[in-house]
Amino acid sequence: MKLDFFKYQGTGNDFVLVDNRHEIFPKNDTKLIAKICDRRFGVGADGLILLENDRMTDFKMVYYNSDGGESTMCGNGGRCLVAFAKYLGIIDTEATFVAIDGIHTAQIRGDIVKLKMQDVEEIKVKPQYSFLDTGSPHHVQLVDALDDMDVPSEGAKLRYGLYGKPGSNINFVSQSGADSFNVRTYERGVENETLSCGTGVTAVALAMHRAGKTVSNQVQVNTPGGELEISFDVANSGYTEIYLKGPATQVFKGTLEW
Repeated sequence: MKLDFFKYQGTGNDFVLVDNRHEIFPKNDTKLIAKICDRRFGVGADGLILLENDRMTDFKMVYYNSDGGESTMCGNGGRCLVAFAKYLGIIDTEATFVAIDGIHTAQIRGDIVKLKMQDVEEIKVKPQYSFLDTGSPHHVQLVDALDDMDVPSEGAKLRYGLYGKPGSNINFVSQSGADSFNVRTYERGVENETLSCGTGVTAVALAMHRAGKTVSNQVQVNTPGGELEISFDVANSGYTEIYLKGPATQVFKGTLEW
């Protein structure tokens, strides 16, 4: 079997994208998906995303982590898929698509994609951390000496020790300015640190606002892979009009064979 694929990245969060509108990709073959994402034996990626037909929107997003399992929403992956849809001629500058967490809208100008995330109704604030769901579950924790942290080790301890088998993504944060933060993220499903996480930086921005670390509703979050901007409105019980903005670019294309 042969199938064309495209490699995209959004601030270093990289994905294999496949046009599956003809439904030829073997979606239940988790071993194949994991092999494709393997950085030594496959293409190499943090995840694989299928673009599929949808009757109500421009397209459907189906996202798999690099372990081969279908997962929850991926913000950077969604932004990359919007760029891919434009490349395929499905959209122009505006998009509406459905993902596992519901309907999303987006705008694309050049290589900058602004993606609307789902509303967040609740943030659980604990003495040492916050927990919230921005399409995927996220633990947000302020730390000292962020650059020196062993994120894979410390992230795994919390991912499994605090959240058990279902797990959570773990974000370690330091403040760099009045409305800017640095973050390093351990992603479940990848089971390692990634260079960037879209739902993660969104969680960081909201959690830091809720904690009073910033009063701005437009927050810059710096990841090891680059800079992302999050904007939002403050509601009575949570946050609405949440947007994730940053670059999404095609890296290369090729052919999968199996």
